[in-house]
Amino acid sequence: MNYLVLGGAGFIGSHVVDGLLAAGHQVRVFDRPDCDLDNLCQARDRIDLWGGDFTQADDLTGALEDIDLVIHLVGTVLPATSNLDPLYDIETNLKSTVKLLQLAVEKGVKKVVFASSGGQVYGPVAALPISETNPTEPLSSYGIIKLTTEKYLKLFHQLYNLDYTILRIANPYGERQKTDARQGAIAVFSGRIKKRQPIEIWGDGSVARDYLYIADLVQAVLKACSRSLPFKLFNIGRGRPLSLNELVRLLMEVSGREVPVIYKEARSCDSPVNFLDCQRASHYLEWEPQVDFRIGLQRTWEWVLAHG
Repeated sequence: MNYLVLGGAGFIGSHVVDGLLAAGHQVRVFDRPDCDLDNLCQARDRIDLWGGDFTQADDLTGALEDIDLVIHLVGTVLPATSNLDPLYDIETNLKSTVKLLQLAVEKGVKKVVFASSGGQVYGPVAALPISETNPTEPLSSYGIIKLTTEKYLKLFHQLYNLDYTILRIANPYGERQKTDARQGAIAVFSGRIKKRQPIEIWGDGSVARDYLYIADLVQAVLKACSRSLPFKLFNIGRGRPLSLNELVRLLMEVSGREVPVIYKEARSCDSPVNFLDCQRASHYLEWEPQVDFRIGLQRTWEWVLAHG
């Protein structure tokens, strides 16, 4: 199979690329011309690397030549900042993805696997864990665009028989995640601990999330790529909530270091608790997370010490 990984130089994308290569596939990576390629250093001589702008149809057209399956991991905004400029989110993410789907149909692409958000699409919920049939009331433009993209995937399947699978992913963590970014609590907190700097938390630390180790996520992506399934939508998470306060405590235990914690005003885009029911993925994808959370934290901390 010939795969195109959009955003393949990033944290998730580079691990997916490694997984595809290990499975014997041909891999093309599409990312910004000025992106950091360190994540691809071990795969660089085995991939077809394309630099381009996701918002430019001409750049996408060439990248889609002779491609069987597209893995869409590109995103231009963050949940916390997406509400500041919803039009930018629409132009760069939604509009560009619809154009991508049009081009995929023209080029004969067989399937698109889309990385949606298990943390942002649902919004506040009355019952936990969250299943794929839960109502969707996102609190951010980021979540709204992800949800709308899901609807367009369904539309293109109905109109043009373009196959697709949507993965509503929990909070991924692991090696190669940026420690100086504005999302990814485990990586950011680990980076602060490494530098012996205070950790900043929005709210009182009771916000709880579902954290998924990157190797487990890669396996879910590979299974979604390789199967024709009766369901097109899957939650992908560990299925267990962990509060920010608990996370900080565990990171300090794993690292053997302690730093101050500063609590700041809560953000309106944050749901109090979010964790996913992944029984559908277990049954139909035959996928379940395999890496113990503490082991995942230990591996992440060791990478941050060496590289982060």
